[in-house]
Amino acid sequence: MESPKKLLSLRILIQAVFFIIVVPFLPLLISQKWGWWEGWVYGLLGITSFVISRVLAAKSHPDLIAERARFMQHADAQSWDKKIIPLMGLAGFLIVVVVGLDALLGWTPAFDLPVRLLALVLIVAGYAISSCALIENRFFSGNVRLQTERGHTVVSSGPYGWMRHPGYAGALLSYLVTPLFLNSVWAYIPTFLTIGLYVLRTALEDQFLQENLEGYQEYAGQVRYRLLPGIW
Repeated sequence: MESPKKLLSLRILIQAVFFIIVVPFLPLLISQKWGWWEGWVYGLLGITSFVISRVLAAKSHPDLIAERARFMQHADAQSWDKKIIPLMGLAGFLIVVVVGLDALLGWTPAFDLPVRLLALVLIVAGYAISSCALIENRFFSGNVRLQTERGHTVVSSGPYGWMRHPGYAGALLSYLVTPLFLNSVWAYIPTFLTIGLYVLRTALEDQFLQENLEGYQEYAGQVRYRLLPGIW
């Protein structure tokens, strides 16, 4: 009989393959429109961004990859975060499912090419912001927790010098314009749900850090905005 540790590792591997490789190509798999260039670009861009950001993060902070590999396994992760994360995953999954169904059934007429190209540029920008945040922040864990065993400290360099949660900000930018690039007005229903969950997690995480991470209140006084400079 396989050990629980091996079974857990196998489960994590299957989940990683599904979310990193399969999910980005779901619009193509559902629609079966193999000539849909936007679907190919979206899938390849998501995988490429993930690989490059993790490789660069591993060079800067090898222990960060190990930390993120223990996603949802930390006993000290906040209880509310354990509830929000699955909802965020489900909402994000629904975006690509609705996009694929929209393409299959033709619910939404195609947006103009300039609109789709602008959306593509903003998706890339969002990926770049999130990747920079990951590479810059040694404590960019997948779970909200105080990483005392890793010497958790405030990070204020790079994109953290102009907003407190640039990783989330980049993700939200990409989510916001994905329905435009992939021609689906209906995908904005799960997209707005996803955005709402990200905003909620940002607010709760920021409050947790102000209450528990030494120096974070001073940092919040210097960098005023959480996600959107000038607004919030």
